[in-house]
Amino acid sequence: MIKSMTGYGKAEFETGNKKITVELKSLNSKQLDINSRIPALYREKDIVIRKELNEKLVRGKMDFSLYIENLGMESNSVINENIVSAYFEQLSGIQKKLGLPVTDEIMQSIMRLPDSVKTVYEELDEKEWEVIHANIHEVIAAVNQFRAQEGVALEKDICSNINEILKLLKQVEPFEKQRIENVKNRIMDGLNELNLNGNMDKNRFEQEMIYYMEKLDINEEKVRLLNHCNYFLETMESNEVVGKKLGFIAQEIGREINTLGSKANESNIQRIVVQMKDSLERIKEQMLNVL
Repeated sequence: MIKSMTGYGKAEFETGNKKITVELKSLNSKQLDINSRIPALYREKDIVIRKELNEKLVRGKMDFSLYIENLGMESNSVINENIVSAYFEQLSGIQKKLGLPVTDEIMQSIMRLPDSVKTVYEELDEKEWEVIHANIHEVIAAVNQFRAQEGVALEKDICSNINEILKLLKQVEPFEKQRIENVKNRIMDGLNELNLNGNMDKNRFEQEMIYYMEKLDINEEKVRLLNHCNYFLETMESNEVVGKKLGFIAQEIGREINTLGSKANESNIQRIVVQMKDSLERIKEQMLNVL
């Protein structure tokens, strides 16, 4: 069963005095492309997160976000009392020298000066990280579930188009005999127009005709096309990641359809080939999102 590369998962929870949100979006991409937004406190866990995304989601363009909201009265920013006191003494002295009154507004000016507020960096709490990590696992599982659901719709559409190609392939057969007759008639008409008056080696002509007919024979292309389509359907049933493999098989299907069209020499078969190409293009569009 195939999976889509499109997926979404989100978890919101509280631990300690923090509200934490984990969000993961996945879109189609040829390779694994991870964009992570993580607070500085958890940056050291970025490698762990990327490794798990790689192992469990394999491929796709992923946006991973970890948001932290502090629910308590605590703050990482504190007033640097020594610096503020020093600023106050200096500014008060300057104002007195200038004969200016010392007012409350002086504090507003001081708080905008460098180092008046300092940031206290907290250390990573491993117990808190264990809770976050468990929720990341749940979010990844939700994305996988989303991908599986999307894959059902993808599989249905792709199988429909593969079966349409197989159905069209069966429609080629009735026109094959007439096609050969048309080619023979065109060759004979061309020879008659040359007015050779019997000056023609019939044995050589038959050999050339057989060679020409073999060149126009489409039986091999039909057999290969049938095999490729059946192999495509079989591969889709695999539980492994088969997106790239299916892409290669689709290329082979396209090659046989093109050869069939180039050898056709019959308008009805060429119309069928155009319809096959239309179905194959729909398959290729859907394949861009198959994991």
